Amino acid sequence: MILRTVVRLALPVALVLSLGACAGGSEESVTVYSGRNEDLMAQVLEDFTAETGIEVRVQYNESDVLARLIAEEGDQSPADLFLSQSPGAVGFLDQAGLLSELPDSVLNQVDEGTRDDDGRWVGVSGRQRVLVYNPDLVEASELPDSVLDLTDPAWSGRLGVAPANGSFQDFVTAMRFELGEETTAGWLSDINSNDAQTYAKNSAIVEAVGRGEVAAGLVNHYYNFRAQAENPDHPALNHQFATDDVGSVLIVTAAAKLTSSENESADRLLEWLLSEPAQRYFADETFEYPLASGMEPSGVIPPATFGDVGSIDLEELEGGLTATRELIIEAGFEG
Repeated sequence: MILRTVVRLALPVALVLSLGACAGGSEESVTVYSGRNEDLMAQVLEDFTAETGIEVRVQYNESDVLARLIAEEGDQSPADLFLSQSPGAVGFLDQAGLLSELPDSVLNQVDEGTRDDDGRWVGVSGRQRVLVYNPDLVEASELPDSVLDLTDPAWSGRLGVAPANGSFQDFVTAMRFELGEETTAGWLSDINSNDAQTYAKNSAIVEAVGRGEVAAGLVNHYYNFRAQAENPDHPALNHQFATDDVGSVLIVTAAAKLTSSENESADRLLEWLLSEPAQRYFADETFEYPLASGMEPSGVIPPATFGDVGSIDLEELEGGLTATRELIIEAGFEG
């Protein structure tokens, strides 16, 4: 399956930050601003410290919030590395001249299609957009090839979406890039008119589908696999849209080093995140797609071949995520 990634984030002003740190006791340290959640990243960073003795200081928040903070801090930023939920926030920092070109020892660990063409960021892991569904409520013959088919009256009141969630907005941004403003606005309006049920986040949709509250929902693939791992009786299944459908967009975790950092430990951490232990963690523990060359996903995850995510001209999208949110709100959702 060829999955295409188009993600562009415009950045809000609010800066509410939480601080976490891994114990290390070493004279060496590296500071990370992470747009990935602590429950997803803490263990792999602790493993890095255990392996190398290098202490990792982490500041967690939304990717766009942290990117704005880095831009405001400029050359005085204490951060060495930035881990973004998707490439849009690192693209913003790259345009501001705040990202270093990564060493070949890092870039060469991934396929050319899963890194920035200019070498300013590298993909670490990926999450595919899918339709999670309850097989007791959805017949196999009902499963659509395209996300566009969910506007059919047959799905009225049966679909869950999370319009205020970042991954849904990333997907809508991808739709704007692939299909244009008019088609995207029409799809959003039709989905809302079709009585789509709204939730705060992906996990809430997965839980609602499992309970039979809604028949299906649009989520990132790994949420349902995590739910199944925690509860083997969880009934929901994932359905992948067609290979060339915008509904199957892949959202990539991007890692970048700041120009303000001369910390060689940051390079070591980048290499570690693409090493076999870290990639197996992403594959087997968080159920994401590992992006290092030669690495395979967990056995429960369907295999995929990724398209080129590093060469897309994100500036073709007027207004970035700000415009995406406006489209969502104009369609009648809270964006």
